[in-house]
Amino acid sequence: MATSELYLCAYSTLSQKQHDRDNQVMMPDSVVDDVLLSVKNISLSFGGVKALENISFDIRKGEIRAIIGPNGAGKSSMLNVINGFYHPQDGEVWFKGIRRNNLKPHQIARQGISRTFQNIALFKGMTTLDNLMTGRITRMNTNMFWQAIWYGRAERQEIEHRERIEQIIDFLKIQSIRKTPVGRLPYGLQKRVELGRALAADADLLLLDEPMAGMNIEEKEDMCRYVLDVNEQFGTTIALIEHDMGVVMDIADRVVVLDYGRKIGDGVPDEIRNNQTVIDAYLGVSHD
Repeated sequence: MATSELYLCAYSTLSQKQHDRDNQVMMPDSVVDDVLLSVKNISLSFGGVKALENISFDIRKGEIRAIIGPNGAGKSSMLNVINGFYHPQDGEVWFKGIRRNNLKPHQIARQGISRTFQNIALFKGMTTLDNLMTGRITRMNTNMFWQAIWYGRAERQEIEHRERIEQIIDFLKIQSIRKTPVGRLPYGLQKRVELGRALAADADLLLLDEPMAGMNIEEKEDMCRYVLDVNEQFGTTIALIEHDMGVVMDIADRVVVLDYGRKIGDGVPDEIRNNQTVIDAYLGVSHD
């Protein structure tokens, strides 16, 4: 199957770009400063279960912002709120100084937020190259007709996007698997391909949901290096969920800690490392 055929369904949404700007509220310049994204008083419930309760924090431009906490703390739920998969009952999300309404995930992706998932979400029957190309869909603007015949502007545009994908392939050192179906790849390489697909969107904010989960030490070291390189070389802001505290303390600029849907800590790694409430949440505390 030609790569261009993979995009036919996606282009039906491109006419909604104007809708993304409807009813937006601007934040004063004096408040924006270096903040890229801010969540304010976010509360999210599923029936009687409170997944998030009155959570507020911000993510500054160019930083690696870690979100940590025990299992069930609400970390992935928070990423899903930022990414538009969940719409909170209360609170606000501000991105690039604009208050965001209940947009859909593909609309938020076009605004400049991409992500990876806790459980790998690749197209297993497609090659590494085609999986990476799907990350460019939000960057394409030719209509379904031109994509169907793959001629003229549509052909030129795909060639341009292919050049960007080749840069990502070189960056992640996955040249040898570019034509391999991802379902045949080992777990660590699949994680790397998923990172590449998120990078392909050229987003301002990259959300990484446990990118090192299930990896051995060597694979974790490689992924840490790529995360740092993405941040330093591309200038991409990163929000990271990770259970390995050694990794978090080594690479994060600031850390926010959740426990049972509530924020219990927020600060630089040294502050979090010495926060007794955080220590109790991870190690447990007896109640006499």
